[in-house]
Amino acid sequence: MTYPTLTHARIGLIGLGLMGHGIGRSLLRKGFALSVLGHRNRQPVESLVGLGAQEATDPAALARASDVILICVTGSPQVEALIYGENGVLSALQPAQVVIDCSTSDPRSSARILADIEAKGGWFVDAPLGRTPVEAEEGRLNTMVGAPSDLLEAVRPVLAAYCENIVHAGPALSAQKLKLINNFVVVSTTCILAEAIEAGQLNGVDAAALYALMSKGPLGGGLLDMILGGAVEGRYDAMKFSVGNAAKDIGYFNNMMSGQARVTRLSQDVSQVMEEAVSRGQAAAYLPEIARRG
Repeated sequence: MTYPTLTHARIGLIGLGLMGHGIGRSLLRKGFALSVLGHRNRQPVESLVGLGAQEATDPAALARASDVILICVTGSPQVEALIYGENGVLSALQPAQVVIDCSTSDPRSSARILADIEAKGGWFVDAPLGRTPVEAEEGRLNTMVGAPSDLLEAVRPVLAAYCENIVHAGPALSAQKLKLINNFVVVSTTCILAEAIEAGQLNGVDAAALYALMSKGPLGGGLLDMILGGAVEGRYDAMKFSVGNAAKDIGYFNNMMSGQARVTRLSQDVSQVMEEAVSRGQAAAYLPEIARRG
């Protein structure tokens, strides 16, 4: 299979949230011609247009102006609407165009999108993201990529414009599965630490003492600092990952595992914790907030 050279590709970017805006800035900084999809939230659109991007009126118009369509939205319902909706990407897709889904999506939905894009002669790459909007602005995100090796090499110049670390997860859809497994570990560990804080509170053990002990052990650093260390200091924004998105991702993880012979009991419990947090009105809160007690 021969893939296009994308060093000077025209990029169409859909999704100008905190991550998407930073990705757009990084692409422009690296010299890519950029089109962005118009949105009722004008600030990020006007910001990128002011830096040299062009604005497209709908996904089809954006696809016609692009070699690579980059989608960075919340999840599968939003991706499906952009691909299949009125004036959607698929309606204008041409052979040899590449669609890169940076969203954390449901692999079952993406399998259909992959097939439909390939049926039109295009290529689909799943490349969900890691790190935060700060790294997006700096061009230092992490990404895991689901694609054949030679397709990854074709899109690498685009990914490298906004990513510091690029991990090849395997063939198409592998990256989305890897991201869901990663997020299952992150969300589950956060729930465990939140429950540990509550257990300490109920049994007269100060969270600071718990952190002092655990930070010197094998779990020290990283997530422990964000969740338990943050709770000790009264900080709950070290991980800019919303409770609502965490609940979504655990739901996708459970969907992915539903066809397997093994029952994932822990993920069901974690899903319940997330759903309860959403029902308490915490969907927009950052995930570390579930560790807040009192």
